[in-house]
Amino acid sequence: MAIRVVSAKRAFSLLQRQLAEVVSVEETETEGGGGGGSYLSYDMVSWIELSQLKAVYERENHDFVRTVRFEIAVPRIIRLLVYDRLPRQDVKLNRRNIYARDHSLCQYCGKKFPTQELSLDHVIPRSLGGKTTWDNLVCACVYCNAKKGGRTPNQAHMHLLKPPLKPKRNPVINLRLGSDKYSSWKHFLDHAYWSVELK
Repeated sequence: MAIRVVSAKRAFSLLQRQLAEVVSVEETETEGGGGGGSYLSYDMVSWIELSQLKAVYERENHDFVRTVRFEIAVPRIIRLLVYDRLPRQDVKLNRRNIYARDHSLCQYCGKKFPTQELSLDHVIPRSLGGKTTWDNLVCACVYCNAKKGGRTPNQAHMHLLKPPLKPKRNPVINLRLGSDKYSSWKHFLDHAYWSVELK
């Protein structure tokens, strides 16, 4: 079951301490001519060896970390071999997650902007008692943010595209699923969607 997204540094740490193994999707040809996939597991030593081949034959499909002696492919999926509890599934309130939740769209004019041209806007301004929470922060372009100023959207005669809500899972995952590099995540996330306990 999918538990969480971790950094490459954390993944390598778990692999090196033999607390996890890499799960890799290997494409195979089927009798009908179509491709299929099988899941293979690797420990740290065998993953380093396989990474040398991936660097030569599949470089565009992977991200690599260079060490003093070799390059190693960043694993997309690792499987924990031991754990004592499930980690907290709370989504962090940070700029990256808000931009991902709002798809880098200004929530007032609806236009898409590069992240460097977006700012965060407090729907109810802090000067009026607004808090820094999921349901009070939205992406806004510089123009709309300046136009709204220290007023509420109603006072500024502006409307939000949609009410800001706290996402149920990390919104960055949805952005990455569009990339072929992360297609191996889909199976595990689909399984997590259907098997997670409802509360």
